[in-house]
Amino acid sequence: MPSNTYPCRDGSIVIGGNSDPIFRRLMLAIEREDLANDPALAHNDGRVPRTQEIDAAIAAWLATRTIDEALAVRNAADVPVGRIYSVADMFTDPQYMARQMIQRFKWQDGREITLPAVTPKLSETPGETRWLGPELGEHTDSCNR
Repeated sequence: MPSNTYPCRDGSIVIGGNSDPIFRRLMLAIEREDLANDPALAHNDGRVPRTQEIDAAIAAWLATRTIDEALAVRNAADVPVGRIYSVADMFTDPQYMARQMIQRFKWQDGREITLPAVTPKLSETPGETRWLGPELGEHTDSCNR
């Protein structure tokens, strides 16, 4: 504890601060010296009963910051942290595009649809989307029998 997802002003991040030294660095990074120096929180078994308090302290600090601000502070403190991508983030990320993780398909009626590609991409068996699924209602009658 803590390992959780937390909202920022413009999205969410995940923080892995459950080792004793990482917890201390995390608390110092969010300017909570009181929690960093609390002997009862020095080890995970002391933090677990106070999960709500610790999560609330982290959430309060993050609530006024952007993801980029939060990542910069956590990275400087050597605390494992990462952005949680929304679907919109995935569809505009240069790395996703470079790895061909977003693909366009033609729907049965001719409209184009953009979907995430199969993951992971393996060199010998990269996988592919072979079927987009049935038309809306196509199997309704057979399922109601």
